[in-house]
This record gives sequence, structure tokens and C-alpha cells, in this order.
Amino acid sequence: MKLRRLLPFLLLLLCMQAVAQPDSSHLRISLLTCSPGAELYSTFGHTAIRVRDSANGVDMVYNYGTFDDRDPNFYLKFTRGIMLYALSNYSYQDFLREYSYEQRSVIEQELVLTGEQKQRLNTALQENAKEENRYYNYYFHTDNCTTRARDMIAQKTGAQIVFNNILPEKRPTYRNLIHTYLDKANQDWSKFGIDMALGNNLDEKVTNEQAMFLPDYLMKGFDAATADGHPLAKRYQYALQLPPIAPAVTFLTPLFLFSMIFTVVGLLSFSALNNKWARRILNVFDAVFFLFVGIIGSLILTLWVIRVDTVCRDNFNVIWALPTHFFIAFVVYFNRKWLQTYFRVVFGITLLFTLCWFFIPQQINSAVLPLLGIILMRSYFRGNLPVKQRKPSHTTNIFMSSKTINIEL
Repeated sequence: MKLRRLLPFLLLLLCMQAVAQPDSSHLRISLLTCSPGAELYSTFGHTAIRVRDSANGVDMVYNYGTFDDRDPNFYLKFTRGIMLYALSNYSYQDFLREYSYEQRSVIEQELVLTGEQKQRLNTALQENAKEENRYYNYYFHTDNCTTRARDMIAQKTGAQIVFNNILPEKRPTYRNLIHTYLDKANQDWSKFGIDMALGNNLDEKVTNEQAMFLPDYLMKGFDAATADGHPLAKRYQYALQLPPIAPAVTFLTPLFLFSMIFTVVGLLSFSALNNKWARRILNVFDAVFFLFVGIIGSLILTLWVIRVDTVCRDNFNVIWALPTHFFIAFVVYFNRKWLQTYFRVVFGITLLFTLCWFFIPQQINSAVLPLLGIILMRSYFRGNLPVKQRKPSHTTNIFMSSKTINIEL
């Protein structure tokens, strides 16, 4: 009977002993999440890992987001999606100094791991930081500085880490997540350019772990995650708290600019029916405009073909931004039957694309709508211009007369 009464106390004592295992590693490891910056490359924030070793007086940051732009082929490789990033380790104070200079806050989440698990992670980071191991091929939404930090912690500690759901019931797409940051930073032109370049692979709905390619979502993921049944991280705290960077305000957005051009071109197009100066202005405009659209289409097609990853493939923007417009721009003012047929075909394709706007399996940037309006308007007028019949030249008549006389003789 006495044994039964003592049994709960013995079990409680054993549990307390298990929980209170001494941590002899002298390590404290944290996830660092940096707020977005003013430049496009820093719009989505950043992630790093901090390791403090009190026994050896070490306070180090492991950063998977460094690259060398001194390579003479850097921009060619960048265009093809071949970006060699590296893990760099340097002092925590230098890291804070850098982000203080850029006016960006840093949030810290200390990991709740056993001494053995922290030692494993520290050893893995040191091994990964060696010159022969530190480089990796960067892919911005599948293998980047944030996913690398997550995978090191999830795979190298030996802990059973479970990431609980952090997404709403209606799951966003990669493009939705990217737009959230670009909209917040008023990066309308960057958003337009990114939407032109990225294909419909970025319109897939993300899973819980796929969303963690963004630093903020990894921070939320760690906040909700468990390791061996207990919380993975302590409540976050600011290592560096600064006021958020105020985004630049501009009214000259792509949608506004293209809408203004659409309005002006519409007025000129109807005036051109009876005004030769309006026709001359539109001849110049059509050459410049279709050259612009052709360049966009050529870039879309080039990225689709040469990129080693899939982010630029299956891009439906190439349907309205036809690469052939690049060549047509140089002969747009010619009065030819085949050119008239070309613009009639363009009108049909563009009209079909516009009518199917909500059914296209890719989110098209809203600034494309006025561009579609301009293409429809100008291709309609170009496709219905009266074609002048060419008269035989005087030289031809002489030749024909001579030929006739020779036959008669």
C-alpha cells in the first residue's frame, strides 16, 4: 500500500530528473530573422543562425546569403539561374553593425535543444563552413539562405522537429507571398518586371514548409514548431529594434502610366481618321510600342529557354507579348497586305487572351490590361488600313514594250 502511494512521487522525480539534465555544451543557438530593407534584393528579409559558446568566448553568425559578384560571367550566370551562394561565418557584432547601418531590425529566437543536440548542430555548421563545403546553387524559392538555415536545424540536431501549420485555410501561392512584400514596399515596377519574368509554376499553392522560403514565415514556423514534443524555440525577442523603413511613394506606377498612354493613344487613333498629323504621330508610336512589347516577349522566351530552373517556364505572358513584334516594329508603317493580315491575327489572339483573363492558369499583372487595350486598338486600325495598289513603274513599261517589239520583229 505504501509502495502504491510512493509510485507517483517516484515517477515525478524521474521526470524532473530527465527534464533537468545538465547542459554541459555551453552553447546557445538562435535563429535570427532580419526585417526587409530598402533595396529589391533585401525586400523579403533575411535569415541567419547565431551560435554562442560561453566556454570558448565565441559569438558567431552563420549566414547562407553571401555571393561573389566579381565573377566576369556573373550576370550571364545570374540570367541563367546559376547562382553560386556560400555560407559565411563572422562575428555577431559585425552582423549587428551591418544591419544597424541598413536600418533593419533583427529578431532572435533561441532554440530549446539538449546540449548534445546543440553540439551536433554546431559541429555540422563548422563542417559546412569549410571552404570545400560552403558553396551551393541558389534557387530563390526552393533552396536559399532561409531554407538552408531551416534544414540545418531540422536535419542536423537529431531532434524530432514537427512544423505545425502556419498557413490560412485558403493557401497562398508563391506569387501571392512575393506580392505581399512587394506591395508593402511599394515596389510596383519590380512587381511588374517579376510578374513578366516568372511563369505559372509560381502560381502553385504552397505547402506549410514551402512557405518557409521567406524569413518571416520561417520565424512563424519556428514559433509554432516542436522538438521532441516541446516547443522548438523560446519566445522571440529583438536583438536590434529599429523603426521600419518607410517605402518610397510614387504615383507613376505601371498601371497609371500605361492607362494614361492608352487614353492618349485612343484619342489619337480616332483623330487619325481625318488628321494626317495624328497618323504621323501614331506611326512613330506604333514602331516604338511594338518594339517595346517585342523586347518583353523576347526576354520572356529567352528566360524560358535558357534558365536551368523552372521559375520562368510556362509563361502565358508570351501570348500577348509576341516576340515577333520586335521585327514588325521596323516595318509597321509599310502599307502591305501581309502586314494587314498580321495585325488582324494579333487582334484575334489579344482579344482571346483578354476574354480568358480569369481562366488563365497564371496571375497576370493588372498593368497588362491597358497594354492589351493598346494592342487591340492599334492592331485593329493597322489591320483595317486600306492597302494601296502598286502601279507598274515606267521602267517596267519600257521593258515590256521593248520585249513586245522584239517579238514582233
